[in-house]
Amino acid sequence: IRLWAWKFTTDDAMAVSNVQVAFGVTANILSAISIVFLNKMIYVSFNFPSMTLTLVHFVITSVALQICAWLDVFAVKRVALTSVLPLACSFCGFVVFTNLSLQYNTVGTYQLAKSMTTPVILFIQTVFYNKPTSTPIILTTLPVMFGVFLNSYYDIRFNIAGTIFAALGVLVTSVYQVLVGSKQSELCVNSMQLLYYQAPLSSVMLALIVPFFEPVFGLPFEITSSAMGFVLLSGVVAFMVNLSIFWIIGKTSPLTYPIMISTPMLFLP
Repeated sequence: IRLWAWKFTTDDAMAVSNVQVAFGVTANILSAISIVFLNKMIYVSFNFPSMTLTLVHFVITSVALQICAWLDVFAVKRVALTSVLPLACSFCGFVVFTNLSLQYNTVGTYQLAKSMTTPVILFIQTVFYNKPTSTPIILTTLPVMFGVFLNSYYDIRFNIAGTIFAALGVLVTSVYQVLVGSKQSELCVNSMQLLYYQAPLSSVMLALIVPFFEPVFGLPFEITSSAMGFVLLSGVVAFMVNLSIFWIIGKTSPLTYPIMISTPMLFLP
């Protein structure tokens, strides 16, 4: 009887965990689709700078997490900032290089280059984390790499600078997603506890980087209540995206998220 009860409890826990993962994935897909349309509208309608908008997103995420901590939604765990610094640096590199990749490449090449994140994550996990990948999984990445190569080679706007920025963007993004998973295990923290430290640290670093890429004075957009309202809404949705990314990678693996994010692309024009 005890054996049956233990088995039932284990199966029940696994079922609950699967439901939680499914809920997290669904929330991420819906928020990711929403954030793309919101950001597109903000860029086009209000001419809001993209990197500045990312900075605003992380400031709002920082504030939202602090409010959650005050409301005891999660317990703040003391973590050395130096241990979170690589995560914040890789995030800033991800923002900078993906923006440069979009600037120097066509949208098609930019989106296809992002699909190279999966094989790069496999490489990082195998070489640096001693997590070998099965041959069938490796073989599934070969068509992706071949397709990206063909698209880049025949792209009418193919250029060396665009290729370098796209490659650096893929590399830094892969490192960031691997670190999101490894840091949660290494520091024994959950998604909210880790993001609680990374969000403000990334905000400060982005605030130092943005002036090199976007105008600080004489902003090219008009500050209106409508614009600020949509920017604020975008920030709230970005908080959901950021939190669900950390949560999904923490509950599954760094490889799950890049495969999963291909789903929202089906709904985007």
